Order: sequence, then C-alpha cells, then structure tokens
Amino acid sequence: MERSIKPFGGANKKLTPLTRERIVIENVEPQLQGGDFFIKRVVGELVTVTADVLGDGHDVIDAEVCYKSEHDKMWKTVRLEPQGNDHFAATFRVDQQGFYEYKVRGWVDHALNWQHGTEAKLKDGQYIKSELLDGVQYLETVEKKLDNDGKQYVNTLKELFQDEKRYDEACAYAVSHDLNRIFKDHPERKFAHESKTLQVYVDREKARFSTWYEFFPRSASEQPGQHGTFKDCERLLPRVASMGFDTLYFPPIHPIGEVNRKGKNNATNAEEGDSGVPWGIGSRFGGHKSIHPELGTEEDFRNLIKHAKSLGIEVAMDLAFQAAPDHPYLKEHPEWFRKRPDGTMQYAENPPKKYQDIVNFHWESEDYKKLWEELLSVAFHWIDFGVKVFRVDNPHTKPYYFWNWFISEIKKKHPDVLFLAEAFSRPKVMQQLAKQGYSQSYTYFTWRTSKHELVEYMTELTQTKMREYFRPNFWPNTPDINPYHLQGANEAQHIIRYALAATLSSNIGLYGPIYEFMVSDAVPGKEEYFNSEKYQISHWDWKHENKLSRLITKMNLIRKQQPALQQTINIEFCELHHDALMAYYKWDQDRNNELLIVVSLDPYYKQSGHLRLPYEKMNLAPGSQVVVKDLITDSTYTWNQEWNYVELHPALPVHIFQIYK
Repeated sequence: MERSIKPFGGANKKLTPLTRERIVIENVEPQLQGGDFFIKRVVGELVTVTADVLGDGHDVIDAEVCYKSEHDKMWKTVRLEPQGNDHFAATFRVDQQGFYEYKVRGWVDHALNWQHGTEAKLKDGQYIKSELLDGVQYLETVEKKLDNDGKQYVNTLKELFQDEKRYDEACAYAVSHDLNRIFKDHPERKFAHESKTLQVYVDREKARFSTWYEFFPRSASEQPGQHGTFKDCERLLPRVASMGFDTLYFPPIHPIGEVNRKGKNNATNAEEGDSGVPWGIGSRFGGHKSIHPELGTEEDFRNLIKHAKSLGIEVAMDLAFQAAPDHPYLKEHPEWFRKRPDGTMQYAENPPKKYQDIVNFHWESEDYKKLWEELLSVAFHWIDFGVKVFRVDNPHTKPYYFWNWFISEIKKKHPDVLFLAEAFSRPKVMQQLAKQGYSQSYTYFTWRTSKHELVEYMTELTQTKMREYFRPNFWPNTPDINPYHLQGANEAQHIIRYALAATLSSNIGLYGPIYEFMVSDAVPGKEEYFNSEKYQISHWDWKHENKLSRLITKMNLIRKQQPALQQTINIEFCELHHDALMAYYKWDQDRNNELLIVVSLDPYYKQSGHLRLPYEKMNLAPGSQVVVKDLITDSTYTWNQEWNYVELHPALPVHIFQIYK
C-alpha cells in the first residue's frame, strides 16, 4: 500500500507519496497556464523546451525531453543540455499536423556519477581499484542494451576492470570518452521523475504564412450599378493571383435581411434598391447555409473555389453567427433569441452603436446545445464545398467555451481548416480567443503608427509568452476601419503601412481595391469609410494599375521568395537613433535567409540616419564585411562598419535588404 507524507503548510497542499525519486523538475517552458492550453506550431517548426532540473547532493543528473505525436505509440527523446544554474534546454521538431505531447524526465545517472567520481579521484592521485570493481555493475546493466559489438566491448572492459595487472590500462578506459558515450546513449533512468505532460498543436504552414485580399463580391461587376456575381469574381481571380495574394476573403455571401435593412452610410432606413449589410444574414431566401440569389448558385461558388485553387488561392468565408430579424431561425427556433419584456426582439447593440438589422443569438438559452450543433453544421456545410479558411466576425461576443468546442470538433475531422479571429477588443479577450484555438488573430497594428508603438507592440507579440499561441495577422485597413492616418493620406503613407505589415508579420491582409486605389474619404470624425461598401454596391476599374499596386505586388513576391518574411517571431530591432526611421533584422528558422528592413515613417520628407548592424544576432564579429541587396530596386551595397548610413525618400520609403555574409 502506497504511503504518503502529511502535507506541510495548509489543507490545500497535495499529499506527497513516499518515493525513491530524487529529482525535482520546475519551470518547464513553453507552457500556458500550467498546461490548461496548448502551445502552437506549424509543420516543420521547432519546439525548444527549457526546465530547471535539480537533485540533492553532488550526484550527476541527466534529463531529456520526451515527445510524440498523437499518431505515435512510442515516445521519442532528445537529451536536455545544461545551460548553467540547474537550467536545461533541448529542441525537437514537429513534422505532422495535429497534437504532440511533450514532457521532461530527469534522473540521477549512477553510471555517469561513478565515472565522474572515478575521474576526480584519479586526478587527485588516488588508488581506485575498488572503484573499478564497483564499475562492473554499471557495465553489466548497460550491456543488456547494446548490440553484439557493444556487448563484446563491454565484456572486455569488465575483464579489464577486474585484472589487477592491467590497472593503468583499466583506469584509462574507465574515464574514456567512448565509455562516457555508451553510458550517455544508454541511460538506466532508475527512479526517474517526470514533469506534467504538455501539448503543442501543429497546423499546416498557412497558419503561419498567408497573404489575404478582401473584396465585396457584389462590387465585382464590370457594369456600374449592377450586382456582382461569383462569375465576376472568377474573372478577377487572375488579378488577385498576379498581385501575390494566396487567400481571397469574402464578406458574408448569404441572403441579406429585408427587415430593418440599413441604407447607405449606415442610414437607419433603407431606400428602395439599397442592398443592405452582408452581416445582416437571413431572409425569405434562406440563412447561413444559403447563397445570396444575386451572387449565383452553389455550383457557381464551387467553380469559383476550384478555379481559385488552381491559381494557388484559397477562398476564405466569413462566419458571422448572428441573424437578421427575418432570418428563418427566428421562426424555426425562437428559443435561440432573446425578447424584451414588451415582446419585441432585442436587436444587437454596442452602446452607443445600434445594429437594428441584426439580432444576436441568446447564448444562455435553455436550448443552447441544439444551437451549438446547428452552428457547427453551418461550418461543415461550407467545408464540404472546399472551404478551409474562415474569418470569424466578432468572436469575442460569443462564449469562449463555445469556440473551444466548435474549433475542436472541426479540427478532429478537418485539421486543415484555419480560423482568423476578427476581434479588435481588449488584450486579454483577444489572447483568450487565441488560447481557445483560433489559428490567427486580428491585431492593434491598424492603429500603431509611431516607432515606439510599433517596437513595443512587436516586442510584446514576439518576446512574451504570446509568441507561443497568438499568431498575428496585420491589416492596414478593413471595411470597418478607415484609420485616421490613412484618411486623405498620400501614396507614400499607403506604401509605408503596407511595407510595415508585409515585413513585420508573416500573416497580413488588405481590404481592396479601396486601399491600392487610395480611396480614403471618411465619415467626418470617425474611422469609417464614406459611402462604405458595407452599405452599398461600389464600382471599380479592376484593370487599373498604379505605383502602389505594383509595389504591393513586388512586396508580396518578395514575401514568397524570402523565408525570413514567412515567420513573425524571429526579429531584432536595430539601433537607429531617429524617430522617423526604424530598422529590423529578420531570419528564418535555419538561418539560411537573413534580411534587414529599413522603413521611413515620414510620408512627406526625406529621412536619413545611421543604423547599427546587430552583429551579435548575426553571429558576426564587429567589422565583418556584409553585402546587402535591395530586393525592390536590386541595388547592392557593401558595408564594412558597425554603423551604416541609410536614406529614404517618400517616393520609396522602404528598403528590404537581403544579407550576404
């Protein structure tokens, strides 16, 4: 019967079982909230595990990381290497999608401890015949784990250790590197202690690197005033592909409510012919599993998805779990919605904002389980069409536990499906959504404009625990946000904002063509577009090109060619004592690709300064020669100094340098 030691220090202490284990394992990283949530990686990435591993006394201890995918039966191991002060580190690679488990195991290594003690006594000039005889037991233990050649070698040593006439030879073999390697490679792990088992979820590469383009399908027609169709969208696919975008995101494509429909510029009452807000989902034509009749048929949508795929583009759909007042759900399942005391339906509000054309689900409904199942079936419906990417509207207004269940259920059957959380909310709210399973997240980049703000925010995203689970997606604009710094902005400002997004974050998005055409008229005093496409059909000259669109295309091509831009977390900001200039060094996981990016934050005037090369991060001695090639202009420079002059003009306010050592 197992016995336990009475806890000291209060009733909440757990009983400690009597044990011969002597190793303590603490501070295992990475982990989130004691393992309550999993960390995230994509296929091919590394997980570096660190831990404090300590034992009593002066015995030699050893430790390893044990890891396996959910598809493996056996654990793999990689030895932890000491970093000083009882701190250890090791790295393993994840090669399959799905969950991996990992844990730290430590033990007193009696064989290595014997060898270490033997070596110390020999250096002190002591006679160690007794120690040699003592070592035979460790040889006998390790012998069972060796192949025939190894067994023969160990048998020779056993005989040698017991032969007094060959004492000097035995001493040499006892402390040899070969014997040390045998003991190291085949540990006994007697009385080993293990940490708690933790998890990492591994996604496909697109979770880490994607380039999104958003436009409204209803604005895709070549004819002014005419409602666009999926066939019109197909016509535009080559344009999207040629600009280097790999994800085409559509606002909701479902029937739009006719009751309480909003008019142009968010007018409370719609005029005849107003097309309404796509996020007001549901009408007599159907709900979340239906397609707006003016966009086309289900077959048209399937053809669009297939054509896009042939061009390297995935079509991302909007999941907006809310309803228009005339959505079929309100008649079929009134229990899923909340009514006011006077019997009228409670429409959506975010005071002082009112959304009369939208009714929220009542998440505390008695019939919540059927509601959850129905919404899950909505996602599965579109996944069957070939959709593997969803942008989720306002996820922070739905229960976190719903998202955990919803995403988990989908990932079980369709691990390729990815979710982008459109939540411009409080930091901990956005972080919680990422912890609950979202693949990517909208960010505050849209409003970060100064050098200090950008460096501070990037440091938070890449140097804190957020790097383990929060994958940012940088959008310079969205249909909901026409930021003040873009209102009336010149070409240079648009280049600057896209260059920052494209080089700081590996996941980026753009709402166009309003961005590349620099249409930034705003509702006075608000960060909203005037004549917004949310409320009306727009007409665009989709064949038009300009300098900005060509630079966007160039930067997207560079992103595809440069692995250093296909991740976010490997970044080091360079010293550059100028508030209008910022520079940062980026590298890929294997350090086969290194870049130096310099951006001017001034859209009006030329700026210049001296930046310091981060020699330490670049693993170079100060004064080493570095050749940098500007990937936009193809200009090449040779730098032999620690500090180097840079100059940027509003005509081209960015350098993307590839580094050649």
